[in-house]
Amino acid sequence: MVHLVLIRHGQSEWNSQNKFTGWVDIDLSDQGKKEAKTAGELIIKENLKFDYYFCSFQKRAINTLKLIQKTIGIGNLKFEEAWQLNERHYGALTGLNKEEMKKKLGENKIHEFRRSWSLKPENLDKNNAYHPLNIDKYKNIPKKNIPDTESLEDTYNRVIPYFESKILKLLKLEKKILVTAHGNSIRALCKYLFKISNEDISNLEIPTGNPLVIDFDKSLKVIKARYLDEARAKKLLFSN
Repeated sequence: MVHLVLIRHGQSEWNSQNKFTGWVDIDLSDQGKKEAKTAGELIIKENLKFDYYFCSFQKRAINTLKLIQKTIGIGNLKFEEAWQLNERHYGALTGLNKEEMKKKLGENKIHEFRRSWSLKPENLDKNNAYHPLNIDKYKNIPKKNIPDTESLEDTYNRVIPYFESKILKLLKLEKKILVTAHGNSIRALCKYLFKISNEDISNLEIPTGNPLVIDFDKSLKVIKARYLDEARAKKLLFSN
């Protein structure tokens, strides 16, 4: 059976501080490292094997993958990094505390910014130190592809073409794949794979460091989806 495993990175240092992170290259917290190791242990227990590995350009996803590979005993195996799998860019909210912004803008507005399909925050000033243009990691990405802000729709429109051109082709060859990415890039993938509506996608939340196993039949129809850590699972908007 063909399977795809999606894993949101372990808790990051800014997750622990409840900050909007987006494209800022923040590393894992100690808790996040533990979550990544646990993800690897769950993969061993499930006896899952992989042919290819993918992750975003961001160190919290990269280091989650490295820790998983180390845990399952295949350290230093090559993987492909792709900026297209990056977290959604939170624009002018980047670096700000979520609770403080709820008090300022209202809980409903912040929920819309975080979970809705098309709403996006105001642009992040290009001179801001948190703007991707000012982060060395992104210096080789064409400037036209570097956002000032993004909605989930914008994120979807960069994630899915990459998925179709790189990952879906491998799934068609019956290759088994593991991807470490981010809450919103994985939400985009779930929307595509599970055919979730623009309205319902706001109800999908992705937990950190919990492997989401998606099984396909030979025609690449999704037949099953489940989190390996049931205690930390979130509701999946999928029915076959």
